[in-house]
Amino acid sequence: MSRTVIHGGLVVTASDEIHADVLIEGGRIAALAAHGTDAATSWSADRRIDATGMYVLPGGVDAHTHMEMPFGGTYAADTFETGTRAAAWGGTTTIVDFAIQTMGRSLREGLDTWHAKADGRCAVDYGFHMILSDVNESSLKEMDRLVAEGVTSFKLFMAYPGVFYSDDGRILRAMQRASGNGGLVMMHAENGIAIDVLVEQALAEGRTDPRYHGDVRKVALEAEATHRAVQLARVAGAPLYVVHVSADEAVDEIAAARHKGLPVFGETCPQYLFLSTDNLAEPGFEGAKYVCSTPLRPREHQEVLWRGLRTNELQVVSTDHCPFCFSGQKEMGRGDFSKIPNGMPGVEHRMDLLHQAVVDGHLSRRRWVEIACASPARMFGLYPKKGTIAPGADADVVIYDPGAEQTISAETHHMAVDYSAYEGRRVTGQVRTVLSRGVPVIEDRAYVGHAGHGTYLPRGTCQYL
Repeated sequence: MSRTVIHGGLVVTASDEIHADVLIEGGRIAALAAHGTDAATSWSADRRIDATGMYVLPGGVDAHTHMEMPFGGTYAADTFETGTRAAAWGGTTTIVDFAIQTMGRSLREGLDTWHAKADGRCAVDYGFHMILSDVNESSLKEMDRLVAEGVTSFKLFMAYPGVFYSDDGRILRAMQRASGNGGLVMMHAENGIAIDVLVEQALAEGRTDPRYHGDVRKVALEAEATHRAVQLARVAGAPLYVVHVSADEAVDEIAAARHKGLPVFGETCPQYLFLSTDNLAEPGFEGAKYVCSTPLRPREHQEVLWRGLRTNELQVVSTDHCPFCFSGQKEMGRGDFSKIPNGMPGVEHRMDLLHQAVVDGHLSRRRWVEIACASPARMFGLYPKKGTIAPGADADVVIYDPGAEQTISAETHHMAVDYSAYEGRRVTGQVRTVLSRGVPVIEDRAYVGHAGHGTYLPRGTCQYL
């Protein structure tokens, strides 16, 4: 059984910051001991990693990715192989992706399709949520079976009529089922019926540029849908996780629900914290790069999101990584913003951008680790196997250089997409070495992993309930 010792670093978890050495044995954390103590100096090891001056972090958990996702007549540009490799470069050692039920087909068929896409191709560990596109008696019964097998979260959409949309009755039925089987309902909260009216009107008036994607997807329609989702979950007696929260009024709805003691949770994403409608309005067709849903908002919403993260009104930062190349994919929407594939790349940069938020004073170091590692692991039934550095946990460990400076660019990133949403942005902090279950994937800024190392993770139920 191989043994690795990481010595000299500052171990940062959601609960502690300690100058400690870490012993890894057989792919798991075996022990921690303070630098220089008899316990630490007595450890023998096959490999020693010097982390002096570095942070020693749990591997990141990105609970919202879309590898190879079909959308609008094309597919997300990252495969499970390229996407999980990019995740590793950015210090993320676990993703939870979305398997999709096709209308008229079973949940099982959709899940099997996504297993086939991912099996033997992932560089880091992975699990699946299930997108519930067709709520009926058969799919409701399948929810019970999937929860028992470790697919414990189900995404529904109040947006995209004719594609993923569920009406309130179907949403209520799915929530009632989740209330009984322990599943967690994830909600895309936008009023898609009203948005489609505004899209039709904008195009008829000749407003076709990318910036109008943000204009028609109103803050009020995100807030209204969030409120409605909360009330439906309340009636069903079910927990609710609202994905990609982008707007101040939606945060207010989640906060109000939580203040009532309801099991309501919220996620935001780096694009809402660092980008804005200014990007959607970039000249020419450049704004298409930033088309995602929910959309980017005016800059003043950012401080509300940061405050929500500090006060735990928002619990998780995921990426909603769904990359489409500018050339040939985003360009499908020239002359009609509604045909621009919705989605942005980000799985590689989440940990670094959030560390920049630590440098800038938005977050503490422990809160950084909490929202990027521990909370998503707890939310989706992976803790303490993932999300922490403690005896018994998987040895998913990131050696992080907090003083390194880097410039984010498509020329140097590892995602299979031809642009960066953060092109030219300078950030402080960079991953040096990444271990997945004790095995090096990134070593001194070199990729040493391989497709197929990542294993599938059946998950428990939400650990906040």
